[in-house]
Amino acid sequence: MTPFGQRLRELRAERGVTLKDMAAAIGVSPAYLSALEHGKKGRPGWHLVQRVIAYFNIIWDDAEELARLARLSHPRVSIDTAGLSPEATRLANLLAERIRTLDEEAIADLLRRLEEPAASGTARRD
Repeated sequence: MTPFGQRLRELRAERGVTLKDMAAAIGVSPAYLSALEHGKKGRPGWHLVQRVIAYFNIIWDDAEELARLARLSHPRVSIDTAGLSPEATRLANLLAERIRTLDEEAIADLLRRLEEPAASGTARRD
């Protein structure tokens, strides 16, 4: 499941909307919507995200958050490390190799570290 798919499923559950009804309302098939929720389809396009936002009448920060989740929801990621350090390439390859073996705690820790604001301009040293 992708972050967008998880949020989409939560929105449907919160509002008591069936997959079939939502799919018909936003102009996609129930099979496509199910595959999107389960991360078996690539990230949704901008137009589909906008239809979901309109369907649920989501505004402001919540709409921006849903669009952000869509951008972060490609189930098959490619990382271009050309021109970066050997350590960056090593990190990308190790993550790709080991992502399936990480437990939820390790994933949460990595996410916390990577989502820290980079605005300070200083690298975190633990």
